[in-house]
Amino acid sequence: MGSRKKGHYKAHDKYFHRAKSEGYRARSAYKLKEIIARYRIVKRGDLVLDVGAAPGSFLQVLKEVVGSEGHVIGIDLKEIEPIEGVETVVGDVFDYRPEGKFDVITSDLAPQTTGIKFIDNDDSVELNMATLEICKKHLNDGGRAVFKIFQSNEMKKFIDAAKRVFKLVHLVKPDAVRSTSTEIYVVCSGKG
Repeated sequence: MGSRKKGHYKAHDKYFHRAKSEGYRARSAYKLKEIIARYRIVKRGDLVLDVGAAPGSFLQVLKEVVGSEGHVIGIDLKEIEPIEGVETVVGDVFDYRPEGKFDVITSDLAPQTTGIKFIDNDDSVELNMATLEICKKHLNDGGRAVFKIFQSNEMKKFIDAAKRVFKLVHLVKPDAVRSTSTEIYVVCSGKG
């Protein structure tokens, strides 16, 4: 029997190929690049924490933007291949207690998906709530943050919580997000 085509999902689309040709570890680099271009949430000289950092494409973009005057730290459950000028930590977002404060916290965290939507959506909200707790304690006043979340009814709980921490909260679906994906980014600024 021959294989059947399923939907319009293309694992290796233009962003996949562009990432390979431009030296980024994943297509997610372009999601963050678009967010930074639109909202100016990361600046030269910033101190940035990236949670859920593997394989490191956010870290690559962040390092380019902050330059040698800034500092980027990435945390993930998995070991991250070294990136020049970037500090990486193997750890869990639920237990991580960073030292000091950051100007920006970014998160491309996603749960290990089960395929059961309501479980995956709940897990996504839970991961983001844990990251928001890190923001409350370790983000400078006026600080900025980016969170990835799955669009769902449960998402409102997180948006409401983010609005209690940040003055401005925007929802954005960058072009590099696959059209079939329910992921969306929550871009926050003006931590109170």
